[in-house]
Amino acid sequence: MSMRMIIQGAKPLYGEISVSGMKNAALPILFATILVKDVCVLDNIPNVSDISTTLDLLSQMGAKITRSARNTVLIDTTHIEEGTSPDELVRRLRGSSYLLGAELGRFGRSRIAWPGGCDFGGTRPLDLHLKGFRALGAKTDTEGGFISAEAENGLVGGSVYFDIASVGATVNVILASVLAEGTTVIDNAAREPHIVDLANFLNACGADIVGAGTSVIKIHGVTALKGCSYTIIPDMIEAGTYMAAVAATGGCVRVRSVIPKHVESITTKLCEMGVQVTEEDDSVLVQSNRPLNNVNIQTLCYPGFPTDMHPQFAVLLCIANGIGSIHEGVWSNRFRYAEELTKMGAKIMVDSQNATVVGVEKLTGATVEATDLRAGAALVIAGLCAEGTTEIRGVRYIQRGYDSIVEKLRGIGAEIEEKYIDEETTESIPKAN
Repeated sequence: MSMRMIIQGAKPLYGEISVSGMKNAALPILFATILVKDVCVLDNIPNVSDISTTLDLLSQMGAKITRSARNTVLIDTTHIEEGTSPDELVRRLRGSSYLLGAELGRFGRSRIAWPGGCDFGGTRPLDLHLKGFRALGAKTDTEGGFISAEAENGLVGGSVYFDIASVGATVNVILASVLAEGTTVIDNAAREPHIVDLANFLNACGADIVGAGTSVIKIHGVTALKGCSYTIIPDMIEAGTYMAAVAATGGCVRVRSVIPKHVESITTKLCEMGVQVTEEDDSVLVQSNRPLNNVNIQTLCYPGFPTDMHPQFAVLLCIANGIGSIHEGVWSNRFRYAEELTKMGAKIMVDSQNATVVGVEKLTGATVEATDLRAGAALVIAGLCAEGTTEIRGVRYIQRGYDSIVEKLRGIGAEIEEKYIDEETTESIPKAN
C-alpha cells in the first residue's frame, strides 16, 4: 500500500486558510527540552511526521510525553538517558543532529547515528557544527557512521565564527553553550525566525541569550534551566506555499496565522509577478489574476529569498510570460523536481545550480513523484493549476512538513484527495477520515 494525492486542477482558490506552527522551529525546541530537566508545555506544534518521529525518539530516550490537545504537547525530560537515541529514528531526521548540541550541553558528551532527512543529491556536512563544539572545548569524531562529541572537562564559552551562516550549526552551538561556563559569541550566525524562536524559548526557561535574529549572538552560560509554557511561531514556508498556490490558480485567499514580516521576501516576488498581496496584522490577503510576469530568483539565507520556497516558485515561472531564472545559492542540487514538472509540460533547463524556465500556456496533469518535501509542495501547486488529473506519488515527503494540507486546500476550493493504492492490483482505496 502506498499513499497518493489525486488532484483535479485548473480551479481558482477562494476563502481563508490557516497556517500551522513552524516545523523548523518546533524541531530544535523539542530537542532543547533535553537541557531543561523539567516539564515544558509546547503549543502550536504541527502535526507532521517529522514531529511525530522526534517525539517518538525522545520518548524512547526516557522523556515522558503527553498530548493535551492536537497541537499541544507536555514534555518531561527529567529522566532522559544520554546515548540512548534509536539509530533508526535518528537516520530519518535531518533535525536529529540537534541531539548532539542538546546532549553535549546537558551530559558533556553525545554519540548519535548519522542524521537523515531529505536528500538533495549531495551530502549534508556537519563540519560547522563540529567546529563550534570544538571551540567550546569538545573533542569530535565521525567514524563508523556515527558522530560523537565529548567535553571531558566540561564546556567553556568561546568565540565561534561560521564561514557560512548555517541554521543547523547556529542551533547546535546555542544548545551546547546555554549551560556552559562563561560566554559564547557566535559570529556570522544564522538570522532565521526559528533561531529567534529557539532563543526565546530557552530564555523563557532561564537562559541568557542576546542578539538572536542578528549576525552576532551572545550566550551567557547559566547553571540550570526550568520548565515553561511556550507557543511555536507560524510556519512561514507553509504560508508561502499557500500564497504561491493562489498565485498559480488565481482567486483570492486570506492566509491566516502569519507573521507578515517573515514572508516579506516571498511577498516581494509575488508582487513582481503581478500578484496583489495585502499585509494585515496576522494574515496576508492574496489576489491573483493570471497571466503572471516572469522574474529572476536567487535563494539566500534569511532575510533573503528562502531556498525552501524555490521549487514552489519554479511552478509559477512555468506558467508565467516569458523567461525566468532561478539561482540556488544554498543547496548544491535541488532541481530534481524539474524532471517531474516536464512531465506536465513545463520547459525547464537546469545547469548546475541554475535553472532557466520558459513559460508555457498551461500545465497538464500527469503522474509525478515527490523527491523531497518542498519538491512535493511544488507538485501539489502544479497539480492545482494544471488542466486534468495529477497523481502525486511519494506523499510521505509532503507529510513530513505540511499539517493537514489536503483538508486545508479543500477548504479553499481545491479538488484534492488522498488515496491508498494497492501496488499489486493498482486498486484505489480512499483514505479513512
